[in-house]
Amino acid sequence: MANNSYSGVKNSMVEANHDGEFGCTLKELRSLMELRGTEALNKIGESYGDTQGLCNRLKTSPIDGLSGQPADIEKRKTEFGQNFIPPKKPKTFLQLVWEALQDVTLIILEVAAVVSLALSFYKPPDSDKEQCGTAAGGVEDENESEAGWIEGAAILLSVICVVLVTAFNDWSKEKQFRGLQSRIEQEQKFSVVRGGQIIQIPVAEIVVGDIAQVKYGDLLPADGVLIQGNDLKIDESSLTGESDHVKKTQEKDPMLLSGTHVMEGSGKMVVTAVGVNSQTGIIFTLLGGGEDDDDDEEENKREKEEKKKQKKKKNKEKHPIHQIDGAAMEMQPLNSEEGTDAEEKKKANLPKKEKSVLQGKLTKLAVQIGKAGLVMSAITVIILMVLFVVNTFWIQGCPWIKECIPVYVQFFVKFFIIGVTVLVVAVPEGLPLAVTISLAYSVKKMMKDNNLVRHLDACETMGNATAICSDKTGTLTMNRMTVVQAYIAEKHYKKVPEPENIPSSILDILILGIAVNCAYTTKIMSPEKEGGLPRQVGNKTECALLGFCNDLKRDYQIIRNEIPEEKLYKVYTFNSVRKSMSTVLKMADGSYRMFSKGASEILLKKCYKILTANGEAKVFRPRDRDDMVKKVIEPMASEGLRTICLGYRDFPASEGEPDWDNENDILAGLTCVCVVGIEDPVRPEVPDAIRKCQRAGITVRMVTGDNINTARAIATKCGILQPGDDFLCLEGKEFNRRIRNEKGEIEQERIDKIWPKLRVLARSSPTDKHTLVKGIIDSTVAEQRQVVAVTGDGTNDGPALKKADVGFAMGIAGTDVAKEASDIILTDDNFSSIVKAVMWGRNVYDSISKFLQFQLTVNVVAVIVAFTGACITQDSPLKAVQMLWVNLIMDTFASLALATEPPTEALLLRKPYGRNKPLISRTMMKNILGHGVYQLTIIFALLFAGEKMFDIDSGRNAPLHAPPSEHYTIVFNTFVMMQLFNEINARKIHGERNVFDGIFNNPIFCSIVFGTFIIQIVIVQFGGKPFSCVALTIDQWLWCTFLGFGSLLWGQLISSIPTSRLKFLKTAGHGTQKEEIPDEELEELEDMDEIDHAERELRRGQILWFRGLNRIQTQIRVVNAFRSSISLYEGLEKPESRTSIHNFMTHPEFRIEDSEPHIPLIDDTDAEDDAPTKRNSASPRNNNNAVESSNHLLPEAPKSGTPSAPASPLHSLETSL
Repeated sequence: MANNSYSGVKNSMVEANHDGEFGCTLKELRSLMELRGTEALNKIGESYGDTQGLCNRLKTSPIDGLSGQPADIEKRKTEFGQNFIPPKKPKTFLQLVWEALQDVTLIILEVAAVVSLALSFYKPPDSDKEQCGTAAGGVEDENESEAGWIEGAAILLSVICVVLVTAFNDWSKEKQFRGLQSRIEQEQKFSVVRGGQIIQIPVAEIVVGDIAQVKYGDLLPADGVLIQGNDLKIDESSLTGESDHVKKTQEKDPMLLSGTHVMEGSGKMVVTAVGVNSQTGIIFTLLGGGEDDDDDEEENKREKEEKKKQKKKKNKEKHPIHQIDGAAMEMQPLNSEEGTDAEEKKKANLPKKEKSVLQGKLTKLAVQIGKAGLVMSAITVIILMVLFVVNTFWIQGCPWIKECIPVYVQFFVKFFIIGVTVLVVAVPEGLPLAVTISLAYSVKKMMKDNNLVRHLDACETMGNATAICSDKTGTLTMNRMTVVQAYIAEKHYKKVPEPENIPSSILDILILGIAVNCAYTTKIMSPEKEGGLPRQVGNKTECALLGFCNDLKRDYQIIRNEIPEEKLYKVYTFNSVRKSMSTVLKMADGSYRMFSKGASEILLKKCYKILTANGEAKVFRPRDRDDMVKKVIEPMASEGLRTICLGYRDFPASEGEPDWDNENDILAGLTCVCVVGIEDPVRPEVPDAIRKCQRAGITVRMVTGDNINTARAIATKCGILQPGDDFLCLEGKEFNRRIRNEKGEIEQERIDKIWPKLRVLARSSPTDKHTLVKGIIDSTVAEQRQVVAVTGDGTNDGPALKKADVGFAMGIAGTDVAKEASDIILTDDNFSSIVKAVMWGRNVYDSISKFLQFQLTVNVVAVIVAFTGACITQDSPLKAVQMLWVNLIMDTFASLALATEPPTEALLLRKPYGRNKPLISRTMMKNILGHGVYQLTIIFALLFAGEKMFDIDSGRNAPLHAPPSEHYTIVFNTFVMMQLFNEINARKIHGERNVFDGIFNNPIFCSIVFGTFIIQIVIVQFGGKPFSCVALTIDQWLWCTFLGFGSLLWGQLISSIPTSRLKFLKTAGHGTQKEEIPDEELEELEDMDEIDHAERELRRGQILWFRGLNRIQTQIRVVNAFRSSISLYEGLEKPESRTSIHNFMTHPEFRIEDSEPHIPLIDDTDAEDDAPTKRNSASPRNNNNAVESSNHLLPEAPKSGTPSAPASPLHSLETSL
């Protein structure tokens, strides 16, 4: 080993080599990482002397890192473990089968089947059957009664089929997500120094002893000790729950922990713990059932809880587990977890997430249909039993004989099975399946369109998007910055000047300033292909400046080699508040020189001198500055260039060392060296994509940190601003002035005046972006609640991404923090991929509607047939097994066939559906009823007159174990044929004529329809007794098929009837808006004597019960929020009360301030004029809102005069409580 360690390390290794290869054990390092601040420093001091000593013991060099030799890396992996947290084992197939068996209807069927089997084996004593009533008699030869068990067995078999299909679906879904997970993880890379070179390696390859470079926006992948830092601030809330950013320095607190976010600055750390031994890893092993018994169990427990609360805060997941105590942790979701990265783990658990809009509507619909089915099946059973009893004991007057009891029981069981089949057919189990398949399929296909979906329902929400707030840099533009103009030495060059034209003294200062005052992680690399453009690595604006150096025929790398990062005296890194970056060098004579660069309008205000043509500095007065803004900066900006000012300042040695912490004094009195105009060309496909969006009813707004003139120029190039339109372009300052009242509080009414016309928001801070998104989402001026998508790449975009309905993060330029907060990652950073996402989102919605249209037709018909048939003929024309087969076609297969329809461009020609657009439109209702009428007519005709038409024996009133009849087989076969052809009808839901349009683009659909047909032939011809079928002749088959084909012709007839004529049609499957009726607001509504949808649907008692439950939960939540040591807004993220189906959150995700807009949406059913009264009802009396929406109470209840800190996007909680 010693041969590949560094010479400096060899000598110090002698005494340190007391155990194994390295100078410290896993346990020592692990206990070291559990200390914080001064304790940690003392420990490092006692054990290793200093960080250099620690590096020596780990055989690594702070400058050159590890050698990177495979043998060394392997050794470290075996000694200290890999940076990989083993995923939780996936559920086995058997577990999934067991879960599928828990389904209520299936359990009922199983019971029925078992009873039926048991009875079929029971032989009553050979008494004369006649005395038990004629119903039991009839021709029943020996082999017939032998076959009595077949029905029970067949039901069991079909139950097994359903269970296996469900389990297999779940299993493949799980597998897909694991694949997605691992893909997200493999893409995560981190910069480390190996052999003196900075290289990017996958996070899993990091080993103990690596020197990792941390920078703004990183999610730390392992624990480590800081060995060099500039202005480093870390958000440790994911571990400690404290939301304040922690300053990290070598002197005070050098401990960096995995899973925390770098919010500011940069630095280097030596990795001391990876994988399961890192802080995040320890917590995960505890969660995963504590494979690692640990002496610090207590410490970890505490951390684990905090971490989990935090995770709840961060992750956009809500688990439907009511928290009774901060410690009643949601262990359940964690069991189904996997994935390496702490945060990523949560993402994989999709099903436990908050219900999205679509799921809310569907669940409600399913419950309604289910209830109806239950009632129907109960009635069926009762009628059958009553008829039987009346017939046997009253009409025939049979006495009650003991020997006959088994016979009677057998009848009752048969009735019971018929009832259950009615129920089974009525309950649309296929719904969840259709949704899952449709979403999973879309997600898979969206990967090809460069959309990496992290939350399934984001895909569906995207279809409803009405507004997109997009970043400029990198999304609308190429994010390949180049300097194209410069103002230097009193001359404005329209293209990059030749180096001869610039005084050498100015050139030297300029090149030195650019080289040291750009992050050392930013560099220009040689092009990948011959003749290609040079590759830009790191911050693109800095790349432009480094490229400017190269254009001036100077090499910045030489300067960086002379002044390595360790020699920089102090660095003020760029952040969204400073909008500038400065680096201080200590000169040989003891004086200091500071280089600054930043947005020109900000830095020019701090300049008091400027370098002239002869290289001297002359005074730069405010008057000169205004001139420069007019003559240089505005012309550059109006061409869409971003302007950057470069300056410097000397601190003479005689004045002693300045107070570096007093930033305002330090960053003043600069000398301006030059102003450059940086061009970032618009992506060629963006204007077209934006046109598509506008045509699809989606407003695109640009929110950028850039100068307003630059922003306006780019917006015009993209087509966001059309010449001659009456639209607003505002700067952040002006925007804030307009939306705040005299007290400085944000008022929703004021935002409502601005956002409909606002198209460009320039020089905006992250808070402005968040305020705008929140303002649009909470707004009630439009007739529908706006659904907002936001794109972002920087750490500062996190809050807005979380708040938005759908957050898009940039896959290439995005920081880890942005990706964490997002729902979809654009792997190519391209705006046109968002348009694809919209298309897929709308497609999901349509697919589900198609499926519903098909499913409900079958439901209605099957239920009515089974019901009336049973009541009139005492026997269901469709037998249990046949029903289950129909159920399989219409649920599982149809959901596969209809949910995988590919999207077409036509989807972008209509306006977005609103949040309360019903799932079943009136056109669909017309189709469902129309086809229902056709199918019922045919089936009843066959049922009651079929024997005459086909000249066969009647199948009605058959005895108990009678053989299957041709008559009933024809009924069953015709029924299935009609469903098959109707499946083709169901492909169109907007009343289009051509139902075959694009049918061959969907091979799955074709194969399923064809496959079902083949199986049906097999069932009818060879199904025999289990399927209660008899083989049919060719003639009979042709008749069945013809009657089925009739439904296509009938479909044409239906689509000729204009929907507008049919006033009686109702829509179904509205999403009940959470905004319309939060349960707590029902009280307010009652005070106003207003009836609401929820009132009608839920009975009084239920409402009171839910309300009581809600209230208790809220109180518990409030108590918890204060009991837990963590940040106050933790209380906001508790799961909503899930007791009522009307309470599904209409938000697909959960955001930083996860409160709902409690201003009810004025639906078309509400009286318009109640709006003001409702709006003011957002008072702390809405008990739930007291915590859930503290932040909303501020902007929306300005009347209450609550003092608030408008500067922070998270308004403080105490004020409103």
